[in-house]
Parts: sequence; structure tokens; C-alpha cells
Amino acid sequence: MDQTSPVFAHTHRPNWVRLRTLLLLRWSAVMGQIAAVVVAQRLFGLQLEVGWTYLVIGSLVASNLVSGFVYPQNRRLSEAELTALLLFDITQLGLLLFLTGGLNNPFALLILAPATIAAAALHLRGSLLVGAVAILIVTVVTRWHFPLVTREGAIMRMPTDFIFGFWIAIMIGIVFLSIYARRVTTEVTAMSDALAATQMALAREQKLTDLGGVVAAAAHELGTPLSTITLVSGELLDEIDDPLIREDVQLIREQADRCRVILRSMGRAGKDDLHLRRAPFGAVIEEAAEPHADRGKTLHYDIHPAEGAVAAQPVIPRRPEIIHGVRNLVQNAVDFAQSQVWIELQWSQSSLWLRITDDGPGFPPVMLPRLGDPFLRRRRESGTQSPRPGYEGMGLGLFIAKTLLERSGAELSFANGHDPFETGPVPERCGAVVEAIWPRSAFAPGEADAREPLGENQVFS
Repeated sequence: MDQTSPVFAHTHRPNWVRLRTLLLLRWSAVMGQIAAVVVAQRLFGLQLEVGWTYLVIGSLVASNLVSGFVYPQNRRLSEAELTALLLFDITQLGLLLFLTGGLNNPFALLILAPATIAAAALHLRGSLLVGAVAILIVTVVTRWHFPLVTREGAIMRMPTDFIFGFWIAIMIGIVFLSIYARRVTTEVTAMSDALAATQMALAREQKLTDLGGVVAAAAHELGTPLSTITLVSGELLDEIDDPLIREDVQLIREQADRCRVILRSMGRAGKDDLHLRRAPFGAVIEEAAEPHADRGKTLHYDIHPAEGAVAAQPVIPRRPEIIHGVRNLVQNAVDFAQSQVWIELQWSQSSLWLRITDDGPGFPPVMLPRLGDPFLRRRRESGTQSPRPGYEGMGLGLFIAKTLLERSGAELSFANGHDPFETGPVPERCGAVVEAIWPRSAFAPGEADAREPLGENQVFS
């Protein structure tokens, strides 16, 4: 999966914002500004530059009207359009503060809103531009502004230390809220994209399973007539002496055998037959790891019951999320292993364990607490050659595996088989260790349930 995929929609974050949403917020701002001016005049008796003040408010009204009439309200704003609108809002608010006392006006705090929206919705360059303009405007109106004058002619002015403290608080608020909003939005976006990728992977695995079921059903249903054709053609060959007819019967028999071979090879991918919807625990894990068995690394299987548990393996359903999740974990181990990967399976009366270990470099210790989160860096240091040519190393595979397996009821943990700071001999299983533990009640039926009659195969619609 590359960054041109629709999953990576966060690269076009400004297109998330609709014009209608921004217009509603701006109309609310217009009503609030008008109400503030009326209350300041009528209730508090402040002498404001009424003409200029309403002219600045009118510019926001005109901007809303033009935007609403020129563009459809469901339009998704581009980077440049959203940046321009936010810069206009900051400038308009700055002019109002300039006309109404600067930082002596408590509504100066509203300058934080456009900067926070920019940090959440724009790319880094746009958010830095909007934040810088907000800081500049606040600094300007702190020094130059029309004073707030009462009806009696007294000037309402806060002490200089208070003004300076208010200016510092707004500066810190712009920076802090911008960083906070951007960080949260980035993590939410990454998680959303990763979950979308997980859904795509699960849907693909489900389609492959369904397709395999069709092939398995076809192989099962056609097996009997093809065997009959082979048997009858063999008897005809023994009874017919005409060489031309014998040649035709021999051709029929060869083609029937060929059909059986084709269906058998295709049926290897088709395992959704009712008799194979459940399989022993080890068989399911081996099936998941099978695509990576011929990639130059040796896979060792260790399958045994826990102490005191029955020897028979539990029978579990062949869910696509289990197969795809385990396959991703095995792929990760094979990619980074030097030569060997160990897959251990164990079960008790209450739990099932899966542990995958390799002899590679292991996970970077600083990344262990974050493993399973999407879009991490790759496991090796950047200076070493990556064993995955073209692989971006964003941790998406581990995230998908963790999400799918947790959906099946498993709990995953990540560790290293060896501490690089320890002295002494390095153990053979020195690489990454991934362990998944399922409660047996999550999917494993009792042995009696596994032996119940399954009924007839279902017809595919």
C-alpha cells in the first residue's frame, strides 16, 4: 500500500472542511459581534467608533454572502481557500480589536479560534502562516488601538502589567492550542486511515475465502462425475479394438484426469467447505504461515499442550481475521529474521497461546511501548539496509494484525528475546517476540461440539 492510496486521505486534510460549516461559524461570529457592540453601547455606555465598527462587521457579512452565492455550500475547501478565509477572519477580528480597545477588550481571546482551526485543518505551512499572522495582529493591537471611552469621558484601561500578561497568555495560547490541536488531529487521522486499511485487508481476505469456498465446492461436487468418466473410459479402452475410437476414448480419459488435477490444485485455496470451516489450532496457524515458508527462512513449529491439558488440539473456526492477522505477524518475523523463525503453539483448558520469535535484531526498545500503533518507523535503524525494498515501515502491518487478532478475542504483547545491554552469550531466539493469547471461550468450541454433524454444504448465492 502506498501513499497514493485512498487510505492516506490525511494528505488532503483541508478538503475535509465544508464551506457550509465555516459559513455557519462565521454567521455565529457576526451575531456575536453585533450583540457585543450593542451591549457595550447601551448597557455599559461605551463610546465606540460605531461607523467603522459596523463597517468591519459588514465586511464579514459581505464575505459570507459572496461565498454562499458564488460557491455551493457543500463545497470542500482547498488548502488555499481555507487559508484565505482564516486569514480574513483573523484580520477582521484584529480590526475590531483595534477599534475597541485592543487587549483591553476581553474578546481579544477569540483570536485563538482561527489559529486553532488552522492547526487542525491545514498542512504545516498553512497553519504556521495563520498562527504567525495571529501573533502579529495581537502584537500590533496591543501597542496601537482606539481606547475604550465611557459616556463620562473616562478611559477604561487595564494596568500595563496586566496587558503584558494578557499578551503573553494569548501568545502561549496560540502556540499551545495549535500544537495540541494538530497533534490530536494527526493521531485521529492516522488511526482512521489505519482502520480503513484494516477493513480493506479484512474485506480482501474475506473475498479470497469466499472465492476459495466456491472452488472447494466445485471440486467436491465435480469429483464424483469426473471419477465416473475416468472409470467408464477405462472400461471402454479394454473393450474397444478400433484404434481411432480408442484414441478418442483415451483423449476423454486424459482430459477428465486433467480436470481432476486442475480442480485439486484450485481446491488448495478453497477451504470454506463446511468440513473445513473449523480446523485444529495448529492447522489454522500453519495455513496462515504457509505463504512465507519458501522465502529463504526456516520456520520451526512447536505444537504441544500445556501441562495438565488434554493432548488433542482444540478445534477453532477458520476466521479471515485470524488467518490474515497471524500471516502479517509471520511476515514481519520472516522479513527481519536472519535465518530462522519459531512458531510456538500451546493450549490449556482455558487459553490458547501463539508465540512467534525470530533471530533478527528485534524491536528498538524505545518503540516497544508504541508497537501496534499505526505509522511507526521501521524496526531497523535508518543507516542499515532494509530487508523490505520499497517498504515504508510505518507499522501499518503490525497495526492491522493487532486490530484483527484483538477483534477475534486475542491479547497481543511485544517484546525482545535478548537485551542488547546484557553481557554474556546471545540466545538463539534473540529477535522480536510477539505473543497472542486467546481465552478458549472466545472461539474454540468443545471437542463434542467439533464432532457434531455439520449438515449439507450451503449453496453460494
